[in-house]
Amino acid sequence: MAGTFGAAAQAKTLTISWWGYNGDKLNANIIAPFKKICGCDIVFETGNNADRLNKLKLRDGKGVDVIYLTDSFSQIGIAEGLFQKVDPAKLPNLADLYDIAKNPQGGYGPAYTIGRVGIVYDSAKVNPPITSWNDLWRADLKGAVTLPGITTTAGPMVVLQAGKNAKVDAFSDADKAFESIGKLKANVTKNYNTGSEMVNLVSTGEAKVAVTQDFTLASLKAAVPTMTWAQLSDGDIATLNTVNIPKGSENVELAYQFINFILSKEIQQIEAEQGVDAPVSTKVQLTPEQAKIWTYGADMISKLNRLDYVKLNQAKTDWIDRWNEIFSK
Repeated sequence: MAGTFGAAAQAKTLTISWWGYNGDKLNANIIAPFKKICGCDIVFETGNNADRLNKLKLRDGKGVDVIYLTDSFSQIGIAEGLFQKVDPAKLPNLADLYDIAKNPQGGYGPAYTIGRVGIVYDSAKVNPPITSWNDLWRADLKGAVTLPGITTTAGPMVVLQAGKNAKVDAFSDADKAFESIGKLKANVTKNYNTGSEMVNLVSTGEAKVAVTQDFTLASLKAAVPTMTWAQLSDGDIATLNTVNIPKGSENVELAYQFINFILSKEIQQIEAEQGVDAPVSTKVQLTPEQAKIWTYGADMISKLNRLDYVKLNQAKTDWIDRWNEIFSK
């Protein structure tokens, strides 16, 4: 009897692979309440996207029940056959999500939060204001721009914009796109690889313009209050964080229950209010003060550009080599 009970209790353990940021808030808002609902235990595997996805691959999709990844990495997992397709009927809270979050990658896991990549500039020093991606090439911005490194989330997006600047598709004409990158180099003071490195470049005045993700805006404004998110006529680029169920999950129904829980209006609301994640639930209502740090609302979300990560992941190795050749000189 005791052995049977112990085996049953052990079987009801949900294993989650995620980054581990904001641990106290995530425990209070998500983990503790969900444990009360499910009567289960929860264990974690933490680390960056690449490390956690590689561990899952080495285990052939086993050992984890739910995995959090950015969309570029979840696309790699999909391509390598590591995830199950989801059954929408088991995720009723999908109905309340913005369309962009419901099915972002062809029948696999939904997005639980949304962000954007755009341009931030010091409005006290940059005049006229930046209103387009093409403004990165302006002559008055010589030595004033910091770009994300090519191996960061936003780095390859610069290549795509360089292609548009050259009036080509960077996927089909990388030569022209990188010619445009070569022309942009004169405006680049330094490429950064971490958010803190970028904030330091701005705070010391080395950079007045940055291509960045929106979650860095609060830190940038704290360092330089006149840093302003550019209103781009050609639109910001969407970034999504997804949740998937690996093919080797031993607790699939529990995984569905957990994903549906984090997509609920209540969880999405409190996570947004506390500055943890931007909401993808259309039911969340934020004050202007709460919303100002987020990609939030139907109007803003409808204007975002989506990327083809299948093509992007295929092109990335070549792009890294080309990028490094330009910026290593």
